[in-house]
Amino acid sequence: MRNNEVVIIGSGLGGLVCGAILSMNGYRVRIYEKNRQPGGCLQTYSRDKVIFDSGVHYIGGLAAGENLYKVFKYIGILDKLRLKRMDMDGFDHINFNAEDKVYRMAQGRDNFIHTLLADFPDEKDALHAYCDKVSDVCSKFPLYNLRVGDYEEKQSVLQLNTVDFLRSLTNNERLQNVLAGNNLLYAGVPDKTPFYVHALVLNSYINSSWKCVDGGSQIAKWLCRRIRENGGSIIRSTAVKSIQGQGDRVDHIVLENGEQVFADHFISNLHPAQTTAMTESDMLRGAYRSRMRQLENSIGAFVLNVVLKPGTFPYLNHNYYYHATDDAWAGISYEAAEWPQTYAMYVSASSKHETFADSLSVMTYMRYDEMTPWQHTFNTDLQENSRGADYDAFKAQKAVQLMDCVEKKFPGFRNCVQSYYVATPLSYRDYIGTGDGSMYGIQKDSNDPLRTMVSARTKLSNLYLTGQNLNLHGILGVTISSVITSAELLGMDFLVNEINQSIHT
Repeated sequence: MRNNEVVIIGSGLGGLVCGAILSMNGYRVRIYEKNRQPGGCLQTYSRDKVIFDSGVHYIGGLAAGENLYKVFKYIGILDKLRLKRMDMDGFDHINFNAEDKVYRMAQGRDNFIHTLLADFPDEKDALHAYCDKVSDVCSKFPLYNLRVGDYEEKQSVLQLNTVDFLRSLTNNERLQNVLAGNNLLYAGVPDKTPFYVHALVLNSYINSSWKCVDGGSQIAKWLCRRIRENGGSIIRSTAVKSIQGQGDRVDHIVLENGEQVFADHFISNLHPAQTTAMTESDMLRGAYRSRMRQLENSIGAFVLNVVLKPGTFPYLNHNYYYHATDDAWAGISYEAAEWPQTYAMYVSASSKHETFADSLSVMTYMRYDEMTPWQHTFNTDLQENSRGADYDAFKAQKAVQLMDCVEKKFPGFRNCVQSYYVATPLSYRDYIGTGDGSMYGIQKDSNDPLRTMVSARTKLSNLYLTGQNLNLHGILGVTISSVITSAELLGMDFLVNEINQSIHT
């Protein structure tokens, strides 16, 4: 008789954190991953003896006593991570068009305000009001603060739009755009992005900002090890083909090889639309399936991963966000002829040396419709297929355009490039599993917030969801979503208490 078996579909951060938490609490966990490497956006790859991250460029909330610190401490991986704290006086540098000046976002509320006051001496009230509102909004999300609460708390702030709020703070348009200057972090859309998304993301970085030394896959490695130590297993290179319902429950899943796998509980780390599409059950009505299918996803990304010639490009302990115009929101709605209109540069932290960088990544927006000529191709390590010479030419052209843009702000950059590798929305689609190569999954919308919020529960009593599509993306957001999902089995009061108690052990 099975009484505590959990099958998790997908080994992204959401699946791994759920697996770690549940395996610590007596559940027998089996995770099925279609790729060779577990971790989803935690995956790294090596080129020319240099490590590149798929998606973990920096992490917030890891200082002692902060939210992510507490969860990672509870799981037992915190002390194993190799981390480097970013510049206290400017973890993010923001730059606009032809201006040489950079605006710095600093760690710590008082330092954040003090640093921006140097550039905006007349905006003291606005900066204090901004930080007060960020704190207020964050306080209304119980699990973000690792306490038990209810939905009613956050209901009052869900419809507040980021652009509208920033305009209400000050008439200084430059300050409005500086405060939104790193909105690539959440693929900000002016008339949609809720302020709570901006606040939850920015607050964690203002509290504390960190880079993973030698890549973010270490998080996946230690989570996998934790799961195995607790008797769980991660089955790689094994795709799940379907979820089979019986009555109001999932009876089993079917693997790509036809094998049936039975368990008591099932958790899907896949996009809700994918989970719904592969679930065969009368409990999922047409309206529910249609809603999941019609959810709008955030835009995709074009990422240039650069191997640097040794000793040529200084290590930057901050990130750099560039905007081609004075409008920090404009880059997402680019015209093809003027691409790229924005980018973020993330310089990798290496254990080999600190003075110079081994590698860096430059990320900008790219719509999935630009992938139309190759949308029917599929290419991963396990199923290597060339997308053709025209695709290679497209990538090379875009890489040159992006490097030209970087060269304007970092003269001599081209001479530092030893080699480069490119990821497009198709790379995200094939490796991470989003149907349209989305960066951050479901696009949150302040105009209709409930439509874009997906519950961890489904219409089937033993099928749950986890991952970036539930509440918030990013390392912190997905980890908190995993706590929510795990609490469906363990109880919220119990789990939150265990996490908070762990910092005293």
